[in-house]
Amino acid sequence: MEIALTPIRLGVIGISDGNGHPYSWSAIINGFDPVVMRGCPFPVIVEYLSKHEFPAERIHEAQVTHIWTQDRRISEHISSACLIEHVVDQPTDLIGHVDGVLLARDDYQHHYELSEPFLRAGLPVYIDKPLAVSTFECDRIFQMELHSGQIFSCTALRYAREFEVSDADRADIGNIRYLDACVMKTWDKYAVHVVEPALKILGDQGGLGRIVCANWSDRHIVTATWESGVQATFAALGSSACPIRIRLFGDRGFREYTFADSFSAFRQALLAFVGMVKSRRAPIDRVFTRKVVEIIELGNNRG
Repeated sequence: MEIALTPIRLGVIGISDGNGHPYSWSAIINGFDPVVMRGCPFPVIVEYLSKHEFPAERIHEAQVTHIWTQDRRISEHISSACLIEHVVDQPTDLIGHVDGVLLARDDYQHHYELSEPFLRAGLPVYIDKPLAVSTFECDRIFQMELHSGQIFSCTALRYAREFEVSDADRADIGNIRYLDACVMKTWDKYAVHVVEPALKILGDQGGLGRIVCANWSDRHIVTATWESGVQATFAALGSSACPIRIRLFGDRGFREYTFADSFSAFRQALLAFVGMVKSRRAPIDRVFTRKVVEIIELGNNRG
């Protein structure tokens, strides 16, 4: 006889301008009410969710059971749309009722204060990207861990299938000499979408040797050189229309990778967090996360 496993209980906290993750993450985990979800203020979320089969494709290992945002009306709508049972009045009301927390705000200025009570309580927390934009703040947040495997923070694009470089591709490219990547919007919030998958692709290239910035209007372009001699250019192109793209140039060939599937990337990242809650083992090394933050910080400081 098969024994049903109790799903991991998760709580969602916060919402920030222009960021629909409380809707998307909750829907991917719980499923959603398609009628209520039409009122979601992020049409792109409604569009990609409609292309998938629910409840079959929801994350059955977990359930979002509680939600808090700064606005009770918004919390109630997310709760109805994403089948969340409890709306709470204070974020700390989650403590004692959930196994992990989804801090679904990308305004990194508030990550320390919002994650602190949960980390101090020993709960695992998924902190939306970017974790921080300075290594000082990154270290300060990680210092709150009571045990390994409490903090999970990344861009979901590190799990994007489109950015997986196969063994066959690596053989065709040869030794990577240069990487070029672009993303829309601002450097501080959105560069992480290409910096993190790029560092994952490149692997260890030694220490950072040099950072050069070229900024114009709302465009922010940063070139990094490592001790190995490998270079990478990361461009956050502001209001310019552009795909999220990474191009690799090697001593044998060239490949281009373009991100397209938000649903799958979010789902894989959420599964990784649920796995961490179960195992108490961090799937991303904090040293790696710090390297991502370091590039974002240096890109901000050297204009």
